[in-house]
Amino acid sequence: MNDIYQKEMQIKSSEADAARRLSPGALFTMFAEAAIAHTTELGAGREKTLDRGYLWVLAYQRVFISRMPAYDETVTLTSWPGRRMRTLFPRYNRITDPAGNVLVNASAVWTLLNEKDRTVPNPEEIGVDVPGTVLGGEAAFPCSPKVSREGAVDLFRVPYSFVDLNGHLNNARYPGLAWDRMPAAFRERAVREIQAEYAGEVRLDETVRLISHTEDDAFTLLMTDEAGERTLFKMRVCV
Repeated sequence: MNDIYQKEMQIKSSEADAARRLSPGALFTMFAEAAIAHTTELGAGREKTLDRGYLWVLAYQRVFISRMPAYDETVTLTSWPGRRMRTLFPRYNRITDPAGNVLVNASAVWTLLNEKDRTVPNPEEIGVDVPGTVLGGEAAFPCSPKVSREGAVDLFRVPYSFVDLNGHLNNARYPGLAWDRMPAAFRERAVREIQAEYAGEVRLDETVRLISHTEDDAFTLLMTDEAGERTLFKMRVCV
């Protein structure tokens, strides 16, 4: 059992965007898959969670980018868990080039959800734990991003292809919703930080309200229910 998960990978064409860089959605997918693989190695995989009616869900993410990996580039993804905070499971991710330079440094907070009643269980009571590791140089702990409640508004209905095995909008789909709404000139700029908060579940065929706002050095996306009363998601992209 390894406290640290590492995987060397080459950025595929399906993971690259029009700028021939790793797309933010593919980046989020890499982080999620690494978390699943490593959590399984550490004894908290589907046999203890999914198969017993408990879902791993993301609460927050924060990503610092010095340079986004390019198409066909070989990089190493390192992922490791932080020390559990009651019902919160921090996890850190880092992408480095062959010379060891840190390209992406990220943090996330995961928690468990009861599939039946959508409550947060006590990990100790259900026998789920992930031992934490301090590697050094961890990205700053994620927090709720500052977003605007004013801006361009549109409604979005969640299609079947956007839903994951937990029955809700896949976290890797959220960056695409933001990037699709960015002004072209902003989208072409190099991103240095992404902050995200998953405040509520978004289910299949649910219609949500999206409010996008552009600042000089940031783009924000706020997702609420259709009536605009309940916050479901926040993202801040800084360049």
